[in-house]
Amino acid sequence: MLAGLGYFVDIFDLLLFAVVRVASVRELAGESQLLEAGTLLQNTQLIGMMLGGLAWGMLGDRRGRRSVLYGSILLYSLANLGNATATTMGQYVAWRFVAGFGLAGELGAALTIVSELVRARDRGAATTIVATMGVTGAVAAALVGGAVSWRTAYIIGGVLGLLLLALRIQVRDSAMFTRTRASVEGRGSLWRLLGNRARAGRYVRAILIGVPVWFISGILITFAPEFAKTFGIVGPVSAGTAVLVFYATTTFGDLTSGLLSQYWRSRRKAAALYVAFTAVGVTLYLSGVAKTPLTFYALYGWVGFTTGYWAVMVTMAVEQFGTDLRATVGTSVPTFVRATAVPMTLAWGALRPSLGIVGAAAVVGAVAFAGAGWALWRQSETYGVELDFVESAA
Repeated sequence: MLAGLGYFVDIFDLLLFAVVRVASVRELAGESQLLEAGTLLQNTQLIGMMLGGLAWGMLGDRRGRRSVLYGSILLYSLANLGNATATTMGQYVAWRFVAGFGLAGELGAALTIVSELVRARDRGAATTIVATMGVTGAVAAALVGGAVSWRTAYIIGGVLGLLLLALRIQVRDSAMFTRTRASVEGRGSLWRLLGNRARAGRYVRAILIGVPVWFISGILITFAPEFAKTFGIVGPVSAGTAVLVFYATTTFGDLTSGLLSQYWRSRRKAAALYVAFTAVGVTLYLSGVAKTPLTFYALYGWVGFTTGYWAVMVTMAVEQFGTDLRATVGTSVPTFVRATAVPMTLAWGALRPSLGIVGAAAVVGAVAFAGAGWALWRQSETYGVELDFVESAA
């Protein structure tokens, strides 16, 4: 339950920026900077998450998962309160970096603890519950961001984080990690993770599987108003409503994909099915079939449901590695997936002058889905594996 609440606050804070982007940038930088400043802020946050994912992950394997939960929650809660005080774009950018760094630790540490505490046959169901509770945070972000000023919304996010920190004061590390901490050297070593070709391959494939989710979130959702204008949709379209629809349906996607992976006894098959249906939804979206706000949002509902394989993706990543590297992987994989939005938005921006907003997105999306398909094809099945093991010294 506490892991699910933690992910709820994590997603609330992460997606809140997409909801308040227009209002906050308009106040601090002006109407003409909505796209450029929005891209800068999002990329800065994601770079912070990428660096934070490595730092928190290594700390989780060296000092314990609970230390990551406490430290990351405190940092991103204070950063959100700081966002509410920003009076210049420079301050806003700096606070988004700090918030991103803090947000990087929550999901991976929580799912690592949950995975190590439950039985192998129940692991998928447990992580599915965490993810399903978590994505409702995006729905809350859309509702709160649409109901109050952008500064008040950030204050609410910060207060929620501090309340969660108080609730988690009794969380303890698993016995599995405690044994490993006492007997294994080199825990959380990046060299051990990336210096071995087989382990590095597992790690990169774990990241690639999730990239389509953040192609949609980082480009198609964050810049929903710009896409709607390009498609000639008449009527109001907001990123906040896109976030609300997308993540409301993602809740059901997380639930069904997790249960399907349990029923099929295969993480890979469930993830592959949802990736395929996501590709269909993105194709329809970029082909411009939506002509009204209602049908436009309906497509966000489609891809929201199908990208619900996120929980299965993170569970697969956690299950791929031993206890001595599990927190590093579990924390850094989802943050690196999110951080891929940085090169994707940069590539999208570079291609826009020649291909247009839609054509550039089609090229970037095609690369993202091709990488995910290849990674799923090559990655090993992890359903039901026992996690009480460590990686070899090689």
